[in-house]
Amino acid sequence: MEKLKGPTVGCTTATCGWRALLLPQLNRQSLYVYGSEVAVEKECIRQLQSGVFVIHPFSLMRSYYIMCMMAITFLNLIGIPMEIAFLDGNSGLAWEGFNVFSDTLFLIDVALNFRMGIITEDAEEAILDIKQIRVSYLRTWFIPDVIAAFPIGYILLFAGLHYHNEDNPSKTNKMMRILMFVRILSLIRLARVSRLVRFFNEVEKVSNANLEVVRLFFRILSLFMMIFLLCHWNGCIQYFVPMLEEFPTDCWVRKENLMNATVIVKYSWGVFRALSQMIALSYGSMDAPTNYVEMWIVMVSMVSGCLMYTVLVANATAMIANLDPAAKEYKSKMSRLEHYMAFMKLPPELQLRINNYYQARYGGKWFDEKDVMDTVSSALQEQILTVMCSRLLRNVPMFQNKEENFINSLLIKLEYEVYQEGDIIARQNVPGDRMFFIDHGEVLLETDSYERELCDGDFFGETCMLTKGKHLATVKALTDCQCFSLSWDDFREVLRVFPDVKKDFEKMEQFNSDGGLV
Repeated sequence: MEKLKGPTVGCTTATCGWRALLLPQLNRQSLYVYGSEVAVEKECIRQLQSGVFVIHPFSLMRSYYIMCMMAITFLNLIGIPMEIAFLDGNSGLAWEGFNVFSDTLFLIDVALNFRMGIITEDAEEAILDIKQIRVSYLRTWFIPDVIAAFPIGYILLFAGLHYHNEDNPSKTNKMMRILMFVRILSLIRLARVSRLVRFFNEVEKVSNANLEVVRLFFRILSLFMMIFLLCHWNGCIQYFVPMLEEFPTDCWVRKENLMNATVIVKYSWGVFRALSQMIALSYGSMDAPTNYVEMWIVMVSMVSGCLMYTVLVANATAMIANLDPAAKEYKSKMSRLEHYMAFMKLPPELQLRINNYYQARYGGKWFDEKDVMDTVSSALQEQILTVMCSRLLRNVPMFQNKEENFINSLLIKLEYEVYQEGDIIARQNVPGDRMFFIDHGEVLLETDSYERELCDGDFFGETCMLTKGKHLATVKALTDCQCFSLSWDDFREVLRVFPDVKKDFEKMEQFNSDGGLV
């Protein structure tokens, strides 16, 4: 079996084509569930060997399908209330065609769900068995989906055609009442909002993105779409209820003289009233409601506005709390540190240096570097440190032309350190047991006879690490310095594993036994 180029794997040459759309894709979600590319490929083979038409939950077809259905569902949830409230049966052929198309699509959706693979949180593989899929769907979303897919569009289309072809006035009046009933009955299609919520929950799974920014974007988008739908429905209800009462003389529509206004004007006034009541700004007009029906609409609108505000604040608070947890943890640590420094009555100058150190060390983001390195594999540790430090080791003459395994073993032993401007990193005539590699920053080497500046990529302390002798110069940080250090103990531990390299360094130690540069 050969792999296909692109996101789809596990498709043989004979089955490439439309069946490849049904197979799982190689993305973050599938790798998280199955663990490796090989496991995803085995899942493709398992589906192909089943020999039945089943759409895998991680397939390309399901990705496109969910995106399409989410758009169609949202358009339905916008258009259906407007049609019922404002179009008064004159929606036009285009909208009737869209209704029929949507109803057909939702009926097909119900049928496809019997062939849609299922992935559960605790499952190690997708459920592709037809019987299990059928039982699971019948027990969960089948009834809500059937209600939402009830073909009102077909009924409206046939009833409308019969109404326009009828010449008998009594039958015409009867048909108008039937049409009104069917139009009110079409409100059941608003049950498709449950599908919209489900589609939003699945978008993150089928999208090849697990970044927190992407997840946050989808949460904000879904929240504002739901708020928009609530305001939109409320605005349509504001006009729809007086229309059912055949516009009594004390209704707001007559008071605002909107009987002969255009649909956009009526809708604008309806949404304006809804928003005014939801945010408790006003009744949406100069006068308070004068009949019980409008009074109840206003009360329900105000309560829904309070609920909307509560949900908005709760979600905004949760998203802000979960946004950038590293920065939040850093602020928490700094707050504790400030309390500690105040309790210990440290001098202001020292407190400032400590604050500056934390900023230079962590850059406003708190993380435990040792914990991160301990949780990844040794191979990943080598790769991370190779990217960060390999060039620093290669700049040292005594590490040049050494075997790759030896260099990689040293990389794992490196420790990250930060020094502030003015810090003394090493003192002359003081025993040293570490070698330093400067990643970023500048230092000054001082002795009684000379001075020398070192910067990015330079190193010092190599002779002290070899002989564990004294520093022959004082090293002072001229700027904030980010360094890596290698201790004498760790260096010796690595040398014990590489005896040939150890012999070379023993010769160097003998040559430098009288002291070194630093």
